[in-house]
This record gives sequence, structure tokens and C-alpha cells, in this order.
Amino acid sequence: MDFLIWIGAAISATGLGGLLWCIARVWRARKAGLSEEALRAELQRVVPVNTGALLLSVLGLMLVVLGIVFSG
Repeated sequence: MDFLIWIGAAISATGLGGLLWCIARVWRARKAGLSEEALRAELQRVVPVNTGALLLSVLGLMLVVLGIVFSG
């Protein structure tokens, strides 16, 4: 079940990349000095991507754990 571990690690790394992208986007929006409404709109656009990236990370880690359990 080694393949399950590697697939899970790749999915989790993709989710982590998405989370880092969300952090960078919000950080840039805050540094840009946007108005309250514009910043709120930017955050509302980032939240679904953030949630999806978190879901990918969790699913990837679940696959890694399953791969470890099934290979042992």
C-alpha cells in the first residue's frame, strides 16, 4: 500500500500549497490598504478556496494514515 501513502502525500501537498496561496493573497490584500468593503470582498473570494485546500489536506493525510495502517 505504498502507493496510497504517496498519493495521499501528493494530495496533502497540493492542499498545503492552496493554503499558502490563500495566506499570500490575503496578506497582499491587507498590505494594499484596501477599503473595508474591498477587503471584505477579497476575503469572501478566498474563503471557498481556503476551505477546499483544507479539505484536500485532510483527505491526503487520511490516505497517508490508511496507507500506513494497511501496509503494516
